[in-house]
Formats: sequence, structure tokens, C-alpha cells
Amino acid sequence: MKALHTDLAPAAIGPYSQAIEANGFIFASGQLPIDPATGDFAVGGVKEQTRQSLTNASRILESAGVDLSHVVKTTVFLADMADFAAMNEVYSTFFNAPFPARSAVAVKALPKGALVEIECIATK
Repeated sequence: MKALHTDLAPAAIGPYSQAIEANGFIFASGQLPIDPATGDFAVGGVKEQTRQSLTNASRILESAGVDLSHVVKTTVFLADMADFAAMNEVYSTFFNAPFPARSAVAVKALPKGALVEIECIATK
């Protein structure tokens, strides 16, 4: 098992790793829409936050030598399911067929008041 870290994505804000590589898989922790250059959320609504969350996930995967085309499963956490269509519009620009398996759920709240958080599992 190997912990992964890149300064191109937000640092972990608790007792967890940005990602773990194990047995040919990369398990990326949920990515909030934090711009690592500023430490602030991406400016705008759920579209901009989705773009930043997926950009952060992409940078973490790149630190393991893979990209989003290696993702086999994502989980999308939304603060409001009414944002699903807007999130999905941006999400669809990051992946190509065959698309990863995905779960998308609404949660009561996300850390720091985020509108979206996205985690992924990729193969090496």
C-alpha cells in the first residue's frame, strides 16, 4: 500500500491520504472544489465546483501515472439533488465511453459548505 500526494490538489485536511495505491488500484479520497493555489472554493455554482473537484481528482491520479480514462468508479456527493443536471453536464466533459460506473447521492451537508464532492477509483 502506498500513499499518494501532490501539491497540485488540496492537501488532506484530516487523518486521511489524498489517495492510496494498492493492488493495481488507486483509491482517491473525495475531492472538494478547493483551488489548491488559493485554498478557496472555485468561484461560481455547482458547475464550477464540479469542474474543480474533477480537476483535483485528475491531478491526484496523474501523480500515480494515470489519468481519468483509468477511472472505473466514481461517487458524487451533492448537497442538493436539484444540482444533478448541472453537475452531470460538466461531469460528462471529463469522461469518455466506456464511462465509469457511478453513484450520485444527495447528502445533508458537505465539508465547508461545498455543493459537490467527488471520489474515484482507478486502475493502474
